[in-house]
Amino acid sequence: MIEDDSDKYRAPALDKGLDILELLASTDGGLTQVEIAKAIGKSPNEFYRMLDRLVRRGYVERQDGDRFFLTLKLFGLAHFHAPLRRLVSFAAPVMRDFSNRARQACHLAVYDRGVVAVIAQQDSSTYWALSIRVGAQMSLFNTGSGHVLLAFQTEAQRDIMIAEQIRGGDEISVPEGLLERLAQIRTDGYESMNSLQTAGVRNISAPILTLDGTALAVVTCPYITPLNSDAPSAEDCVELICDAARKISEVAAGQ
Repeated sequence: MIEDDSDKYRAPALDKGLDILELLASTDGGLTQVEIAKAIGKSPNEFYRMLDRLVRRGYVERQDGDRFFLTLKLFGLAHFHAPLRRLVSFAAPVMRDFSNRARQACHLAVYDRGVVAVIAQQDSSTYWALSIRVGAQMSLFNTGSGHVLLAFQTEAQRDIMIAEQIRGGDEISVPEGLLERLAQIRTDGYESMNSLQTAGVRNISAPILTLDGTALAVVTCPYITPLNSDAPSAEDCVELICDAARKISEVAAGQ
């Protein structure tokens, strides 16, 4: 008798989790624990721990007491890497041009599950500058990049991002005055603020926008005031970083 390869390496726990995900993916409006049990032919006790882990890991969301919904986390995982590689390739020459003109470093960051994540970095054309390493994670609440990513979102998406920051970070509440600050950033089109992490640095940030006007990413210059009098000023760098963000947006959005 030939052994069926499909059952040769069974992983019951994994199968149980995938059954739940596939069921929720095919259902509008969510399901209760009892409805899930009936649909997959298991008792609630058999998969409760698995369902709890899926909720805690962000793949499933519990609402209205005992109703479970599939989140967009799987969609995000499936689409995260290739688009980011394209975004970095679009942004790299523009960031290089900015650094040559501004004589400052810059970095590109995106929102990723409760934090600001740096995905690309360009050194200054001079021998001095402050650079942020690729892969670094920062707060939404106390960085220029975070402020811009929050400012240029729909209200619903911004609420989700703020909730994830509070849940995943050290902050227990929204900083006083943040929402007013975000409204001003939307009006100005950029953020310029003294760094709350490093003395003598001013973070100048502008959004990479999609066609609907929401922030796909943010490009930031950690500006250090040069002693050389002919070097671009912070005001000059505001114009340069906004110009760079606009160019990246046009390419990324296919305009």
